[in-house]
Amino acid sequence: MRTPWDAIQGSLISKLIVAAGTSLVVCVFALSYLAISHQEDVLMTYVVSEADRLGTTIKLGTRYAMMLNAREDLNQIISNVGRQEGILAIRVYNKEGQIKFSNISSEVDSVTDIKSQACYVCHQSNPPTSDVPLEARTRIFDGPNGQRTLGIISPIHNEPGCSENCHFHPADKKVLGAIDVVVSLEATDREISSSKTRIIAFTAIGLLALGLSIFVFMMRFVIRPIRRLIRGAKRIAEGGQCAGIDISQRDEMGTLVHAIERMGKSISEKQIELNRQRDEYQTLFSQVPCIITVQDKNFRLLRYNQEFREKFRPRPGDFCYHAYKGRNEKCPNCPVEMTFQTGKSHCSEETGFDADGNQRHWLVTTTPITNSDGEIVSAMEMCLDITSRKQLEEELEKSEHKYQAIFRNIPNPVFVLDAETLRILDCNESVPTVYGFEPFEIIGRSFQDLYPKEDRDRFEKRLAQTDLHDRVVHMTKDGRRLFVTVRVSPSEFSGQKVLLVTTSDITKRLETEQQLIQASKMATLGEMATGMAHELNQPLSVIKTAASFIVRKITRQECLAPDILAEMAKEIDAHVDRASKIINHLREFGRKPEMKLEPVDAGAILTRALDIFSQQLKLREIEVALHVDPDLPKVLADAGRLEQVFINMLINARDAIEEKWAAPEMADKPASPKRILLSARKDGQFVAVTIADTGCGIPPGVLEKIFQPFFTTKKVGKGTGLGLSISYGIVKDCGGDIRAYSVPGEGTRFIITLPIELNGGRP
Repeated sequence: MRTPWDAIQGSLISKLIVAAGTSLVVCVFALSYLAISHQEDVLMTYVVSEADRLGTTIKLGTRYAMMLNAREDLNQIISNVGRQEGILAIRVYNKEGQIKFSNISSEVDSVTDIKSQACYVCHQSNPPTSDVPLEARTRIFDGPNGQRTLGIISPIHNEPGCSENCHFHPADKKVLGAIDVVVSLEATDREISSSKTRIIAFTAIGLLALGLSIFVFMMRFVIRPIRRLIRGAKRIAEGGQCAGIDISQRDEMGTLVHAIERMGKSISEKQIELNRQRDEYQTLFSQVPCIITVQDKNFRLLRYNQEFREKFRPRPGDFCYHAYKGRNEKCPNCPVEMTFQTGKSHCSEETGFDADGNQRHWLVTTTPITNSDGEIVSAMEMCLDITSRKQLEEELEKSEHKYQAIFRNIPNPVFVLDAETLRILDCNESVPTVYGFEPFEIIGRSFQDLYPKEDRDRFEKRLAQTDLHDRVVHMTKDGRRLFVTVRVSPSEFSGQKVLLVTTSDITKRLETEQQLIQASKMATLGEMATGMAHELNQPLSVIKTAASFIVRKITRQECLAPDILAEMAKEIDAHVDRASKIINHLREFGRKPEMKLEPVDAGAILTRALDIFSQQLKLREIEVALHVDPDLPKVLADAGRLEQVFINMLINARDAIEEKWAAPEMADKPASPKRILLSARKDGQFVAVTIADTGCGIPPGVLEKIFQPFFTTKKVGKGTGLGLSISYGIVKDCGGDIRAYSVPGEGTRFIITLPIELNGGRP
C-alpha cells in the first residue's frame, strides 16, 4: 500500500510543491513573526518612554512645591495627574521607602520593603545608586484585574537649590527619594493584539496568492517541459535519437532540450566508438606479452589470452591448477581463492613447468571482477615471467655470500660505520683478534670509543673528511694501546650512507722504526763524539787554568784581589753551565721518547742542532751562515725527532764538504769555500727549512735513491744508510715533505717543508 510519503518520493511535482511550499510557509511565517515582534517592541518602547516622560514631568511640576515644602500643593498636583485615564498610581518615596505622597490616599505614610523589585534597583548597593538606566528602572507586572501593568521608578536628586538654606536636607545627600509611576498596559495590549490579527490575515492571503502563482509557474515552465524531456530520454534509452521535442522556451529548459538532442546523437556515435574499442581491447587482451586468465570460483578457466594458450596448451573447460602445474587439486595459498574470500587483489610468486617442460617462475597478481550488484563473479589472474630475474637473484645471492665471506675473513679489522653518527653497524671476524671485542660487544657503539679520550674530539670530524689516517692510537678491550693506520671509504649499506673503515695494526712496525731511529741516533752520537770532545775541552781548559792560577797564588801565599777572584769564579761557573748544557743536550738527544706532535719553533731547533756542531765545524774550517726569519710561525712536529733530522742533514753536509776536499783532483784546483747555508722562512702555509752545502754533490742517477733505507754513497764504515731514510719518515709523519736538489761537484740543497700549526692544534 502506497503511503503519502511514497507518493511524494516518486513524483518530482510533489517534491517541488512540498519543498517550495514548505520553504515559502516557513519564510513567510518567519517574516510575520519578526514583524509582530518588532511592532510589539516599538509599542512597548513608546509606552515606556511616555511613562518615563510622565514621571519626569511630575518631578518638574512639583519641584517648586517641594522647594517650599508645600505638602497640600504636592498632594493636589499628584491627585490631579493620577485622575488621567490609564494612570493607576503615582507615589513619592523618601530614602527609607516611606510613601510621602500618592494619588491613593490609603498608601500615604505606609512603608515599602526597600528590597522589593521597585526599590532594589537602586538599593542593591550601599550607598544606593544615584544613576540607573531606564531599562533597570522599568518593571512589568500583572495588576489586580489581571491586566499587564507598567511601573517606572525615577530618583529625586538633591539639587543645589534643595540643599542651600534648606531646613532638612544636607548637601552630602545625593538622592532624596523616588517617584514611582504605574500605568495600565491594557490599551497597548489591545493595539498589539489588533496588529497581530492584521499581520496574520495579510500573511495568509499573501501566502495563498504566492503559492498559487508558484504552482501555475511550475506547471507551465517546469513540470510540462520535464515530462516531454522524459519521453525524449526514453527514446534515447531505447537506442534512438531524441529529436523534435516540442519545447520552444529560450531559458535553461530550452537549452536542456537542445543538449539532450545533442546527447542522443553523441551517444549513438559513442556506441560505435565503444564497439571499436571493445574489439581493440579484446585484441590487446589476446596479444599482451604476459599470461592473463579469467577464472570462476571453482578455478575453471573462463577466458585466457594467446600467451597462456601457447605456453600451456589448455584443454576446453580446464582448471587453473591443472593447466599450470598438472595438479588435480588447487594449489595451497592460492591467490585467486584469497581474492574471492577478501575481494581484494593479492600477489604471490609461483614456480612450475611450461608445455615444453622448462621450469619457469612467475609473479602472480589477482584482482576481482564484479557484476553490477558488486558481487564477485570471477577473478582475473596476471602472471609475469620472472625466470630471468630469479636466476639473477640466485647469482646475486651467491655473489653476496662470497663477498660476505671475503668481508668476514679479511685479515685486517673492517668496520661499517653510519656516515652521520659514526655508530658501528657491522664488523668482520678480525676485530676480536686485534681489539679483543666480540661483535655483539662493539656493534652499536661509536667508533670514537676506540680512540683515547683525549683524541676523540680531534678525530671526529677528520674521520669523514680524510680517507687516510696514519699512526692513530686505538685502545683494545684490555686497555692496550695500538698504533693503527685507518683507511676510510664512503659506501652504502642496507640503503643508507656508510663509511667502510679498515684498520691496520702497525705497532710492531713502529717499534722496529723506533729501534732504527734510536740506532741512527746512537750512530749520530758516535759521529758527534769528536766534536763533543772539542766542545767540552774548551770549558774544561778554562776551568783548569783558573784552578791552577788560584792554587799557585795560595801556594805562594800571595793575596788575590777580590775583583779578580770574583771574575775567575764567574768564568768557572759560566763554563761549568756550558759543559752541563752540552751534556744535557746529548742526554736528551740520546733518549727514546714516544713521538708526540706539538707546536714547536723550527728555527730554534735548527739553531740548537747547529750549537752541537759549531765548534767542530770551526775546527774543520767550515763556514756556517744561519738565517731565521723573525716571528717565524710554529709548526706541528716532534722536537726531538726534528732535531735529529737537522743533525743528520748537518753531518751529511760536513761529510760531503770533506769528501770533496779529500779528492785528489782538488789538489791542483784553486781553493773553493767550505760553506754550509742554513735558513728557516715562512712559505705560504708552510715553514721551509733549507740546508745547503758546497760539497761534492750527488749524481742524477743516485739522487732519486738517497731516501731509500740502507742506501748510502759513503765508504764502508762511514755510514749506515739509515740517516736520510729515517729523516724522510720523520718529516712525513709531521705532515711535511723533504726534497733534494744537487749539482755534482758544486753542492747539494735540501728543502724541508713543515705545515704551520693552526689555532685548532692541527695543520
